[in-house]
Amino acid sequence: MSEMIAYCGLICEECKAFKATQTGNLEWKKQIAKHWSDQSEFKFKPEDVDCYGCKSDVISGFCRKLCLIRPCAIDKNVITCAHCNEFQCEKLIEYLSTDPVATKKLQEIRKTLHG
Repeated sequence: MSEMIAYCGLICEECKAFKATQTGNLEWKKQIAKHWSDQSEFKFKPEDVDCYGCKSDVISGFCRKLCLIRPCAIDKNVITCAHCNEFQCEKLIEYLSTDPVATKKLQEIRKTLHG
């Protein structure tokens, strides 16, 4: 099975929200929702953690409310940000500054596109 890669380069299968959804672990969802609530102005509930991957119809409340990258990538009709003509835009740079794994994944994808 190939990896599920979010627009931003995050590997969905490694995301805590995705894992909690796949396992149905309510305690884990409660912990994640509390963490997200503590980190933002939004209050999240355990059901807000449900996510089947960035490119699915069920994405986490965190991503629905706070992600700037997903709507941009959908609007530009790109597979990932590595496929975008504006790679690396300010939104992406800000996100990638917190996620070295996503940075590496997008760089790997970009190399396959442009040699």
